[in-house]
Amino acid sequence: MATATAPTQTLHTIVVYLEDEPGALNRVVNLFRRRGYNIESLSVGHTEEANVSRMTLVVRGEDSTVEQCTKQLYKLLEVIKVTDVTDDSIIVREMAIIKVTADKPESRAEIMQFSEIFKARVLDVAADAITVEITGPEEDVERFFALLRRYGIKESVRTGRIAISRGSVANSAI
Repeated sequence: MATATAPTQTLHTIVVYLEDEPGALNRVVNLFRRRGYNIESLSVGHTEEANVSRMTLVVRGEDSTVEQCTKQLYKLLEVIKVTDVTDDSIIVREMAIIKVTADKPESRAEIMQFSEIFKARVLDVAADAITVEITGPEEDVERFFALLRRYGIKESVRTGRIAISRGSVANSAI
């Protein structure tokens, strides 16, 4: 007897252009929540066009179901354009700010050295901690976190994935 295999769940990067309206972000997030999706990362900011925001969502799901969600987004009044850029040629970045315990001179020196290797910027130095900022591919940010964990991470914040198409092709909102 053959066993059925479950459809594979892929990590999807979806870019949504939407009007800057109160509650617009909430309506987009609720659409995914109602379908049982956990949003793995979400980043929103203003675009080069007035009153238009760009949202980058990362969700894990079956291709067909995520495609259905992207089509449903168009039913929201504020949504201007939706693109699943998962298979496109894109540049992906994440930013993190990390406050690390650095109460020993040797720890402080090692953290500074790791920061230089990863092209991270030192933002603040205190008697017992160093705060650094790293921007880069998610894998690099995660490797940097892994190195710093042994010193003790006091506090951290991450932006989540942001993505833009490579080359001269503009993925403009309108």
